[in-house]
Amino acid sequence: MLSIEKLADELKLAGDKTRLTILLYLLERECCVCDLAELLQTSQPNVSQHMRKLKDGGLVKESRKGQWIYYSLNMESKPYLLELLRLLPSQKEKLDQAGIGNADRCQ
Repeated sequence: MLSIEKLADELKLAGDKTRLTILLYLLERECCVCDLAELLQTSQPNVSQHMRKLKDGGLVKESRKGQWIYYSLNMESKPYLLELLRLLPSQKEKLDQAGIGNADRCQ
């Protein structure tokens, strides 16, 4: 059973505008830090800090593809957060316009 403290921590993580935006992008497809930095128009170190918090909080997971680390949502045990994300507008068009998801884009 989910505790009040756990849910409060997860909502705090998702309550930051930048992290919420990241989660919306990851709802559409996995991304690396360079993708997210471009989309958010911020630095890679800034995105990395947000990703560390999301990963530590269990909201995202990472996988290595060559030299790049790609992030995706980790919502299997958090259907309540997934439903909240689905209430917000899709970010698919922004990802498509930026070419995010194209092979070898970050190299």
